[in-house]
Amino acid sequence: MNRKLKNTLGLVGVLVVLFVFGYAYIYFFQNPKIKQKNTELNNLKAFEYDTNGLTAQLKEKQKRADVLDSILAARRYNIPKDIQPLRFYEFMNGVQGMLSSSTRINIEYTEKKQEQEFFYYEYKLSGVGPYSDVYRLIYAIEQSKELKKIKNINLINFVQTAEDAEPEFWVSFNLTVGVYFANNDRFATKDYIENDLKAPGVYDIFYPLIQAVIPTNIDGLLDVQGARLLALVPEGAFIANLSGESFLLSEGDRVYLGYLTKIDYKNNRVRFILNKGGIVETMELNLEKEILQKAN
Repeated sequence: MNRKLKNTLGLVGVLVVLFVFGYAYIYFFQNPKIKQKNTELNNLKAFEYDTNGLTAQLKEKQKRADVLDSILAARRYNIPKDIQPLRFYEFMNGVQGMLSSSTRINIEYTEKKQEQEFFYYEYKLSGVGPYSDVYRLIYAIEQSKELKKIKNINLINFVQTAEDAEPEFWVSFNLTVGVYFANNDRFATKDYIENDLKAPGVYDIFYPLIQAVIPTNIDGLLDVQGARLLALVPEGAFIANLSGESFLLSEGDRVYLGYLTKIDYKNNRVRFILNKGGIVETMELNLEKEILQKAN
């Protein structure tokens, strides 16, 4: 074998060895890296952001959120998310603006409690006021948009009297109130609008049907008891009380404990309706000359 052939075979052998080592390097070392990089590239392509598509999705989601929020807003009550205890004090400041200045309310925060999947802050309310104000207070708490419930209630009535003043009927109250909230916004609305908290008129259940104390005549009205009908004129009736003080009254005018309901010109008499501590009665006064003629 000549030298030239040996060199040729040697070069071929070197090329074969280089090819084998190159293929092995690509197969065992570079190929896993290529696969890894291709996987990363495919993942990036999967999360490639389409601005127009994302904007359309956002608008669709917003429409859906608005529909759900309107459904929540239409509900009578909502349960807010993660409120602060001071929020109830702000609510009560608004409620007290609807009550009379004579009503007194003390508010005490006690503790945080859990009821099933919800939580609530517990408050103790105590105070005194007329029954109408106590009813307005209870109504406002129970009808509030953000759910509040009265857990316990205790009412005691009493009468307060003062000289030269009508007796006042008061109610002392103690309330336990729960203010509810959740740890998510599933039951809350985006736009919070308070319910109408104005309570309808209500009869005072503590007002006595028959009163032991009759209010004094602080307005200086005509006391019909012992009064005399002096004259009937087109303008009304002249009536004098026991002290000799005269009054000119028309139909519908107030008198002590009642009203003048009828001036009977034909029969020369007047009629009153009086409420004597819950006992309602009618009373008539005849013209004095008629009484004298009957006596003769």
